[in-house]
Formats: sequence, C-alpha cells, structure tokens
Amino acid sequence: MNDERKQGWALPFVAFAVIGFLMLPVAVVILAAFSQTAYLTIPPKGLTLKWFELVLHDADYLKAAWTSLWLATAATAGSLTLGVMAAYAIHRRLIVGARFLSNVFMAPLVLPSVVLGVAMLQYYVVTGLRGYSFSLWLAHIVITVPYVVRASLSSLSACDVALEDAATVLGANRFTSFRLVTLPIIRPGLIAGGLFAFITSFDNVPVTVFLLSASQNTLPVKIFTSVEQGVDPSIAAVSTLLILATALILVVAERWTGFHKNI
Repeated sequence: MNDERKQGWALPFVAFAVIGFLMLPVAVVILAAFSQTAYLTIPPKGLTLKWFELVLHDADYLKAAWTSLWLATAATAGSLTLGVMAAYAIHRRLIVGARFLSNVFMAPLVLPSVVLGVAMLQYYVVTGLRGYSFSLWLAHIVITVPYVVRASLSSLSACDVALEDAATVLGANRFTSFRLVTLPIIRPGLIAGGLFAFITSFDNVPVTVFLLSASQNTLPVKIFTSVEQGVDPSIAAVSTLLILATALILVVAERWTGFHKNI
C-alpha cells in the first residue's frame, strides 16, 4: 500500500517538474520583456511596458507580422482543402497505394526543417520560382498539410461509413452527404489540424528564411535577424506577445472543441 501511495505521489511530481523545466525558458523571456534596462537581464531591473509600445509602433515589425498573418492564413486554407481531400481518399481507400500516400504526406514531419528548406530552395532556383509570394505559400502548404491529414484521419477513423451511405440512399449525392454528414462529425479534427497548421506556418523560420525575397520578411525571421544584430528587451516583448497569442488561441480552441482528442 505504501509503495502504491509513493508511486501515485511521485508520478505527478515528476510530470510537473518536467513541465516546469520545459517552461522555464518561456518564463525567462516573459520576465525579460518588462525590464527597464536596454539589455536583457534576469531578474528584470524595474518594470516597464515601453518595449511592448516600441514593438507595436515599429513599422518593420508590423509589416512582418502582417506578412506572417496572411501567409499563415492562406497556407492553412490551402492545407485544409488539400489535406481533407487526401485524408478522405486515403481513409476510404479510393486510390491505389493509400498507405504509401499516407506516409508521403507525413514525410515533412520526419525530414529536418533545414533539409526541407534547402531542398525547396534548390528546386525553386532551378524552376525560377524563388522570390514569389505564391512560391512561399506553396512551401508553407507542404510543411502544414501533414497536420491536417493526421487530424483528419484521426477524426475519420471515428466516423461511421454507414452514416454517409445512409444519406446517399436517401437521395444525397456523395458530395452532399460528405458536406452535411461527414464534415460536421470531423469538424473538431479539422479545427485541430487547422490550428496546428496556422501556428506552424506563422512560426516557421528554417524553411521560410531560404525562400524569402529581399523585399519580404516574416515576423519569426525578423526576430531571428534582430537577434543576430543584438539582443534587447524589444525582442523579448514581441516573443512574449507571440507566446500569449498562441496560448490564448489553443485555450479557446480546446474549450470550444476539445481538439486534443483528435491529434
């Protein structure tokens, strides 16, 4: 009995200790964003919001944030469209080699991001597509569609095929039965896949940095280049805003759909 109590007490302690260790760098970044000094220091010397004000009024940061926002939104829309169709075809075995294609769609998750970025750079150079917004959008679809496919397959596995067949028997065509029956059932999985696709696209650096033109910049790449020039609390401030925005989106989505069940 004592051994069972010790094990029951030790497991939560270890779990919280690991989570605390992993979250420590995040806490350091957030604390550094409020420092009154012009350099990063922990613990912060004084408290101020001037670095947040500086970031929110910086034209370069705002332009980079807008680029990241539209790119992530467009990539999410593209990956949802392609990912749902691919997952449906794979799950229903509508195409030959469905298992092989499932592994192909998951390949970007296995390959190192830097390798994927270099490969895309070489391909775009050969084809003359480098430097276009359309090309960057396609690259982000490649790195985000696996999340949609995985979430969609998970949701489809819990969807009874007989429901869609019943709708077909009652007079609906395949597209109508999918839209009115299957799609509402797998909606939580689509939301989960879409959220992870959006966050992955918005935060991506290893692939994006190879494909940007001289006139383009995204917020993560802007932060990356700013760190090379020198670290100050403004970088911690914009990082804190990204952390809070991501956390808020995930909390709202979890409360709304319980999307963790579909990953």
